[in-house]
Amino acid sequence: MNPLKYAIKMELDGVDYYNNQAELNKDNELYNVFKEMAKDEMTHAEILKNKMNEITFELKDDRDLERAKNIFFNAKNFKTNIKDIPGQIDGYNLILDKEKESIDLYKNLLDDTNDEEEREIFKYLIKQEEEHYSIIEDIITLLNHSNEWVESAEFGVRKEEY
Repeated sequence: MNPLKYAIKMELDGVDYYNNQAELNKDNELYNVFKEMAKDEMTHAEILKNKMNEITFELKDDRDLERAKNIFFNAKNFKTNIKDIPGQIDGYNLILDKEKESIDLYKNLLDDTNDEEEREIFKYLIKQEEEHYSIIEDIITLLNHSNEWVESAEFGVRKEEY
């Protein structure tokens, strides 16, 4: 399969996955984060399609995902709204694997091309996918922290006071 076609398929698979995650989290702050990630993946697919079809495109840094992330991570009551559903962290680890796969693919494509326009596209996509990876890592940390905090608060070793 042509590397650009493969990359487009990966991005479209990401759109579907993030939209599904958004639906599973429509009752909490993760909904907006996943919707923005799906939107980003669709933008990536469009950029790649345009390059493949030799259509002009623009690489713009959209801050919508950053705003969604800030709303989520600044939410004071995230523990009450976001639940660690059994297997959820495993699912997020699968997302990390997919994002890492995308990063590796774009790094390889970057190394294999001499076309300056392609190089710019792949650098842009690497940066975008690394941002997605970071967000998912943060979500996993928050979910783990919630579990660890309860355990350590209840059963942890405490400093004795005299």
